Amino acid sequence: MNLKGQKAVVCGAGGFIGGHLVQNLLANGVEVIRAVDIKPLDEWYQVSNDVENLSLDLKDKDNCLKSAEDANIIFQLAADMGGMGFIENNKALCMLSVLTNTHMLMAAREKGVERFFYSSSACVYNAEKQTNPDVVALKESDAYPALPEDGYGWEKLFSERMCRHFEEDYGLQCRVARYHNVYGPLGTWTGGREKAPAAICRKVIEAKHSGSNQIEIWGDGKQTRSFMYIDDCTLGTRMIAESDIHEPLNLGSDELVTINQLVDIVEEIASVKLKRIYNLSAPKGVNGRNSDNTLIQEKLNWAPSIRLREGLALTYAWIENEMLASKTLVGAAK
Repeated sequence: MNLKGQKAVVCGAGGFIGGHLVQNLLANGVEVIRAVDIKPLDEWYQVSNDVENLSLDLKDKDNCLKSAEDANIIFQLAADMGGMGFIENNKALCMLSVLTNTHMLMAAREKGVERFFYSSSACVYNAEKQTNPDVVALKESDAYPALPEDGYGWEKLFSERMCRHFEEDYGLQCRVARYHNVYGPLGTWTGGREKAPAAICRKVIEAKHSGSNQIEIWGDGKQTRSFMYIDDCTLGTRMIAESDIHEPLNLGSDELVTINQLVDIVEEIASVKLKRIYNLSAPKGVNGRNSDNTLIQEKLNWAPSIRLREGLALTYAWIENEMLASKTLVGAAK
């Protein structure tokens, strides 16, 4: 499916990835006819004046039917989620996103939508394969036997199965990407839903401007992750949505770092060196997680193009500007 000229709906468009995706689709000739999010418009991360912007709760099926009207493709990114601190403490809220996914699939079928893209997560992977920081990169097949992240991971895995069966039973063409830790400017950096790159940037900026010279790290800092810059994510999303690949695909960076190394990079960007305080009782997730990109490279010739150091520099600069503008920095006038 060539998306150029197609009519698209982006659900979760008021969020970080959704907002960037709307801009990417418009820039590549896709007619985004509708952007939908539960948040009031003034709380969206990005708003495009070139599309119909709707504030709707997509857990309600009638709102899903309204959103799906006249669309050729739906990008279903809407979910109640955040970083590890949020998903470990809000399992029921995360599970309720099943309503949104199910009702959007039903609406897509009823409205004759040709294609449905679903944003899944690396949290679907079997936790027993992620107990060691020296983790073997996760292949798509490692989601089974199923033992995903409690709450959020189960919701994502269940909804992947829903997509599969809607395609098998009703002919709705579904495409699924398993996102691995997406970060970049115009994202959440405070309030409890932020992910590790933004949280570390914020903490380093606070320490630098306040002169505290210390930073709290969740866990022992030895846990490993990979982080994908937002521009690589939106390109990969579009390529998967256009493809003829029916099974879920990893979409992530394979540049593995420890959380300590992540802090090292941000300290280097900030030109500071901080004392590290390790909070061993804080949520830290699995010990190790990385993306095996063999399949997406083979099928779509996609690979992340932006190295972590480059993406973090851009993210750090944006967050620092936001913090200065919002006057949240102690000692910012020094």
